[in-house]
Amino acid sequence: MSAANITEKNFEAEIIKSAVPVLVDFWAEWCGPCKMISPIVDEIAKEYVGKLKVAKINVDDEQELAAKHNVMSIPTLMIFKNGKLVDQLVGALPKDQLLQKIKPHLG
Repeated sequence: MSAANITEKNFEAEIIKSAVPVLVDFWAEWCGPCKMISPIVDEIAKEYVGKLKVAKINVDDEQELAAKHNVMSIPTLMIFKNGKLVDQLVGALPKDQLLQKIKPHLG
């Protein structure tokens, strides 16, 4: 299972109404650190199928959505649980640090 591409149109259905926690990756094609963290985010998506949904938002395509969530730097990773933002990370972090932030929010 790969990450879902999220737009303003499907944000509420995919993120806010999700039955499982959601890791949202705000990224851009031109962003070097985003490219570094992308394979890690994809690995997490595969390893936690059914426990965690992973979604990606291209900030160039979805500028309003990024602004609405106060994304100032990318990559920004947000964790939503029960429709609420519960944690946020900025920058390309190693997998173990990402999992330290994610695991407390899993079922």
